Amino acid sequence: MAVRKYKPTSPGRRNSSVQDFSDLSKKPPERSLTKRLARKGGRNNQGVTTARFRGGGHRRLYRQVDFRRDKDGVPAKVASIEYDPNRSARLALLHYADGEKRYILAPADIVVGQTVMSGPDAEPHTGNCLPLQKIPAGLPIHNIEMCPGSGGKLVRAAGRSATLSAKEGIWAYITLPSGEMRRVNLRCRATIGAVGNADHNSVRWGKAGRTRHKGRKSHSRGSAMNPVDHPMGGGEGRRSGGRPPCSPTGVQAKGGKTRRRRKPSNAHIIRRRVGRRYGEAKIPKR
Repeated sequence: MAVRKYKPTSPGRRNSSVQDFSDLSKKPPERSLTKRLARKGGRNNQGVTTARFRGGGHRRLYRQVDFRRDKDGVPAKVASIEYDPNRSARLALLHYADGEKRYILAPADIVVGQTVMSGPDAEPHTGNCLPLQKIPAGLPIHNIEMCPGSGGKLVRAAGRSATLSAKEGIWAYITLPSGEMRRVNLRCRATIGAVGNADHNSVRWGKAGRTRHKGRKSHSRGSAMNPVDHPMGGGEGRRSGGRPPCSPTGVQAKGGKTRRRRKPSNAHIIRRRVGRRYGEAKIPKR
């Protein structure tokens, strides 16, 4: 799969690019595995906007993805690689030997006709799902469970993979794509390989219309508003000084930590991710 650029016939075409979708083998989704996706436009049951800048967008069908991979011992054949408008990764449609069909996240380098399997007796090959205690250290993994049987929660974005660094006692130590190291119970499952569609981050949207097509509305800068509308509004010049960038409610937009201090899973973080990009202190160079 590659990223395709158009001739610059307009300003939007000049700065945009698209995927050629050459990796897809089927366009219409499996009807038995889809359901209607109701959109709320960022509003709650009272009609009040709780998530800003959402609305519009193309209609979508939700594909029911099997994140648990709990059908053990039954081989499945990859029937097709499909597009999913609800996530950045591709989906692989599996046809099990007993006739059941399921969607999974398509790993990189998986091909139509390949056989995959789940369970502790499966081989550690790309696309197979095993408990962490059965996976050799050093292999790339994705779709990692945080609690046994809860389904994959970690590393599900396109092109991402984690590394099983070590095992000790009942814990497996995993290095996530952000650089964070976390311990997970060895009974938790993960899928071998990296998530496919690695060129997703290379696509340039080019114009606001393509972003609206995804369901994200454009909005004005806070510094362009009046003081009554935004804390950063007003001023005689183009910028109003006196405070760091913040939201309309005064929450800082840069440098502030958003993770709850008493979150139970904090005890399983061995090494936190570091860098200004994540709102933490930058390591000084020596």
